[in-house]
Amino acid sequence: MRQRAHSLIPGGSHTYAKGDDQFPVMAPGFVSSGEGCHVRDVDGNEFIEYGMGLRAVTLGHAYRPVVEAAYRQMLLGENYTRPGAIELDCAEEFLSTIEGADMVKFAKNGSDVTSAAVRLARAYTGRDVIVRCADQPFCSVDDWFIGSTAMSAGIPKAVQDLTLQFRYNDIDSLKFLFEQNPGRIACVIMEAATSVEPAPEFLPAVHALCRKEGAVFILDEMITGFRFHAQGAQKLFGITPDLSTFGKGMGNGFSVSALAGKREIMELGGLQHDRERVFCLSTTHGAEGHTLAAAIETMRVIRRENVVDFLYRQGERLRSGTNRIIESLGLVGYFEVLGRPSNLVYATRDQSKQPSQLFRTLFLQETIQRGLLMPSLVVSFSHTDADIDRTIDAIGESLQVYRQALEDGVENFLVGRPVKPVFRKFN
Repeated sequence: MRQRAHSLIPGGSHTYAKGDDQFPVMAPGFVSSGEGCHVRDVDGNEFIEYGMGLRAVTLGHAYRPVVEAAYRQMLLGENYTRPGAIELDCAEEFLSTIEGADMVKFAKNGSDVTSAAVRLARAYTGRDVIVRCADQPFCSVDDWFIGSTAMSAGIPKAVQDLTLQFRYNDIDSLKFLFEQNPGRIACVIMEAATSVEPAPEFLPAVHALCRKEGAVFILDEMITGFRFHAQGAQKLFGITPDLSTFGKGMGNGFSVSALAGKREIMELGGLQHDRERVFCLSTTHGAEGHTLAAAIETMRVIRRENVVDFLYRQGERLRSGTNRIIESLGLVGYFEVLGRPSNLVYATRDQSKQPSQLFRTLFLQETIQRGLLMPSLVVSFSHTDADIDRTIDAIGESLQVYRQALEDGVENFLVGRPVKPVFRKFN
């Protein structure tokens, strides 16, 4: 199947992060089904998953209330010539959740809405330059972002030059960009936090600097929204961005994203103004009925069942158990669990305590052998105590191999080639 896939699909996958180069050679090639936090591959092997569809599945695979809500809507039709009534229902549900936003537009992918936010910011300010956080891995598939990565082939230099980068938790690096580009910066786009927490007053300082310089402050909540806090990281950290973008866990795996923000900016993409028209968002499938039904039900379940609190609790159980193993094996500084409990990742380091793709591959290899699919440590509402405890035991066995590899050489334990970062200039 892998050979067939690579002959038909560039990279063998429709998402780079799911590609063969991101996993060991012995990883499951294709998943055939999933239920809760368990997935089964085409060879019949079952795994507890800790990627959860690149964090898109907050509640669990095939979560029945969401699937049934989508199915009921599908029976009413998917796509009409005029707006569906469910578009208004979903907009009201979303805006009652995200308090700082006045208006919302739905789409299918995160890139749709982050790029629309950038377009609005440029139209609103009349400026061209985009500033994004250099320490955050992904915002969009579009040229304005990809041109600032190592995979910039095919993107004109003129476009690349319009995106600048600053460092997270370094307000002076952002001030420097504004000083060097007076009156040219349209917006600053960033996540509130990843595996690194914001320093005190950093986010308010970014917001205040944008306001002072007349730039639009865009908060990318693709991951943090509905995972860090049920009302978004903006609620958690007490900031109100000009524009914000959501997706991933918003629909529990269904393809839905949202651009939300202040009326004075959002309305530029509408009909009730006398300024030059802005092509904000117009997607044939952006408001498919079943995906909006899934989003409504997902948002309601997250709120009603205190899902985010559960994610924190289970993530903390996983982190605490793993940290006990790390300490007992003398792996402090070599293997590390990072991030908020609701959105954990891990770092793999070599004998010199430097980041290592070889040791990441080994850890993935050993956890896969023990029934875990673990590119990250992301939990869902379906991860039970028994799932977490079984996982900790398997991590313990895998880290014993990791310990041996530090002593005897990772090449003596690794099967096949190492995994590679997505953003690299050559294969």
